[in-house]
Amino acid sequence: MKLLNILITLYDDYDEDYGCPILDQDRVADELEKPMRKGSITVGYHGFDSFPEHWFHIVSVQRTDNGILCKRLETRGYKEKKLQDNIPREIFQVLYEEAIASYKEKIVHQLPSNKPKELEGNIHQISKWIEQWVKDHNSQLTDWPARCGGAYL
Repeated sequence: MKLLNILITLYDDYDEDYGCPILDQDRVADELEKPMRKGSITVGYHGFDSFPEHWFHIVSVQRTDNGILCKRLETRGYKEKKLQDNIPREIFQVLYEEAIASYKEKIVHQLPSNKPKELEGNIHQISKWIEQWVKDHNSQLTDWPARCGGAYL
């Protein structure tokens, strides 16, 4: 698998209230299009509305307990506005709901993301899903890895 990092050049503006850059989502999708066609790409992103459904075979939504999330975001120096928006989004499963609205529900999985050991387990679980997907579709994959994509969203 390849890890594709979105470069700073894809930022459109800066949000002072949130204290973070704003990605130009169209440019991000354009930048990813060619690598996604080649396949074997894992994408880490915090949203689902920018990417076509056909790009992904697996989508994981990392979930965190609210107390842990709040401390984690405060430690990272998130501004108050960003904290006030992110915590309720986690409580009401907004990203999970967006994921199942954007992709087939059977490919969307929630994984706990509270402790480092869980994160390691998530990597192992996602690897197992990819291996199983390859086994299940092996007869259709004459040009592997060109036709297999993955997603970590």
